[in-house]
Amino acid sequence: MKKAVLTVLIFAVFLTTLPAYMVKYKEDYYKLYHVHYQQLPDDCIENIYWLEKAAQADFCNPQFTGKKITTETEWEKYRYLFQMHINLKLIEQHLRLGRIYDKKVAYFYDAPWKEEYLNNIEKALSCYEAGYYYWQEAKLWYEKANESKFNFLFITDCQSWEDERERIKTGDLNYEKMLNREIERLKKVKADLEAMDKTY
Repeated sequence: MKKAVLTVLIFAVFLTTLPAYMVKYKEDYYKLYHVHYQQLPDDCIENIYWLEKAAQADFCNPQFTGKKITTETEWEKYRYLFQMHINLKLIEQHLRLGRIYDKKVAYFYDAPWKEEYLNNIEKALSCYEAGYYYWQEAKLWYEKANESKFNFLFITDCQSWEDERERIKTGDLNYEKMLNREIERLKKVKADLEAMDKTY
């Protein structure tokens, strides 16, 4: 009994001495973004919220980024890469959210639930279409991060971001192509569902 009371007291003292943490900068908001094992709509929406806040916030001082940045040129490229990366993650989250509502194929026996499927398809389409905006933004920041003055400058602490930039450059990463494919497929499924007039 005494051990349990002592544990509770220590825990209570520990909680009262925790410092406050203010979320203010891009890097702070980005730390709140995380991929859940099971992707529910609320999880995706939460991540979209944090990423949107990160896209709008100011950068913290270069010494607090958690990356090794020693020159103004590195700092400039870091900012471009970060903005590009955030927009790519926003596309990814909209794709994840859209896939929750996506109806991959319209089967003949789906007719009784046609209206529900059509509502979900509209939600999925709006998610996929939102991705176009973020792709344009990502390409804008990619172009800035890909300027000739950065040709031999690589921020090794941001290797995955550098890889994303290179994949956009080579065309291996092209979300517009993916979004076009998903939207075209989903519009066909929608047309198939709308054509159904028989119930089973």
